[in-house]
Amino acid sequence: MTKTTTGKLNLSRRAALHMMLAGGAVGLIGTNLLGKPAFAATPPSAPTGRMIVGLSQEPTVFHPLMAHIETDDGVIFSVFDALFRISPDGVVLPNLAAEVPDQTNGGISEDGLNWRIRLRDDVRWHDGEAFTAEDVKFTLELITNPDFRAWRTTGHSLVRDITVVSPTEITWRMEEAFAPYISFLTETFIVPKHILEKETDPNAGAFHQAPIGTGAFKWGERIAGDRLELVANADYYGEGPYIENLIFKYIPDMTVLYTQFRSGDIDIVGQAYITPDNYAEAQTLADRVVTLVPKGSVESIYLNQEKPQFKDRAVREALYAAIDRRAIIDALNYGVPRETETFMPTQSVFYNPDLPKHEFNLDRARQLLDDAGWVPGADGIRAKDGVRLSFKNSTTAGAHLREQAQQFIQQTFAEIGVEMQIENLPSAVMWGDFWTQSQFDSAMVGITYLIGSDPDVTNRFHTNAIAAKGGSGSNNAQYSNPEVDALLEEGSRTFDTEKRREIYLKVQEIIRQDLPLLPLFANTSVYGIKTGIEGFTANANTRTESWQAASWYWA
Repeated sequence: MTKTTTGKLNLSRRAALHMMLAGGAVGLIGTNLLGKPAFAATPPSAPTGRMIVGLSQEPTVFHPLMAHIETDDGVIFSVFDALFRISPDGVVLPNLAAEVPDQTNGGISEDGLNWRIRLRDDVRWHDGEAFTAEDVKFTLELITNPDFRAWRTTGHSLVRDITVVSPTEITWRMEEAFAPYISFLTETFIVPKHILEKETDPNAGAFHQAPIGTGAFKWGERIAGDRLELVANADYYGEGPYIENLIFKYIPDMTVLYTQFRSGDIDIVGQAYITPDNYAEAQTLADRVVTLVPKGSVESIYLNQEKPQFKDRAVREALYAAIDRRAIIDALNYGVPRETETFMPTQSVFYNPDLPKHEFNLDRARQLLDDAGWVPGADGIRAKDGVRLSFKNSTTAGAHLREQAQQFIQQTFAEIGVEMQIENLPSAVMWGDFWTQSQFDSAMVGITYLIGSDPDVTNRFHTNAIAAKGGSGSNNAQYSNPEVDALLEEGSRTFDTEKRREIYLKVQEIIRQDLPLLPLFANTSVYGIKTGIEGFTANANTRTESWQAASWYWA
């Protein structure tokens, strides 16, 4: 084990990284954030042409109420509609609903318990059947059906006495007030009762592989491992669609994804966008618009709290201290991402800027482990009470910057007596049960924690959201802290913004202390689209670049 001081280790590592990435420009980050383009052309009167979105991960889950990842959202947002949508500036807008309910228009009672939703009367499912309040009732009841593997039940489990007043009006009562519910409904996509009520198994069936929605695009064809094609819904009630075909092309290698954008084989670089190491060159490409967009997601090392290696907080603190995060941001990611200590987006009003700052310090990491009784063995790997400080780290195979970060972290962990084995998987495997059922040791992952712009993170951090233990949610780290549970429950019942801010500042403080995840950086996406694409708008309040593909068209 090297005895070089921490400062010299830091410099030598960064120098090695610079050599590894020779020719790249470090620290390239601009202020040109992608906003809504000025429409220089008029949308076509009928859908025409096609657009190809390149994705580094393959969409595989098409039932919008079941557990899925960001890549699936591009398809789901295009095929389905929710009662509401959320705009880039965080405003909730009507979608299938005719208006957004609140206390002033009588849609929500003063105590927040009674809800009345008025629906559009001009919406039809892709098979021609009329959309009605019966579909909304069916959707809300399906989510809480114990036999259905729902992605999110938080908030929905409080809904009682759902009543269809008419085909265009529905009411319900909340068991208790739940402040985030309006935001949750922006990502609660409505499914067709007339189709799904016939299914004997709500978790499987033809609908899951060829869904029928009310969205701007209809299901076309899926060629597994290659592409998924959607076709324009000519009877769509809303804006657009203006293109005939929306194609999601699966390109698992991030370098190849960028190469196909550069060559013109794809029109839009979707998840996970242009990698930072290609940002400088991408800016010089002719007939391309390349911009930096702050994301709501945070890249981190997720630690499965049920693994014996991670139950000791001293271990988690030592691992965090042994990550040269600044080098990962500057050298591997070319200065594009932003530092953070929390899961909360840095642009959120609920962001806590006063958390302890990360410090890369191998001497402190070793001391933490020494003091906690983790003793190096003959092979140099520490152990305590029969548990070796050895674990696997997994992410999507082919994500080359993540793979480089893994190798870099693996080396520094070895210097403090920790063995991290790299075991990466194809995206369909990585983000299937392996992820959702917490079968991993640790994972390198980028996660959007908020639903819309609401700060509630019950779905990610409440004990009852651990799917691997029978809960309903996405607490894949299996994190459990009674104080956090209580704060999340209080925050969900609080409507006063300033009081909620105090609650979520405290939640961030506790999670930063407990470290179930080791923050690497807040993501800034490098968006790339072809010149001539109009109607494209970034939205940090959603998880997909394709949140409003209905408005896209060629100038």
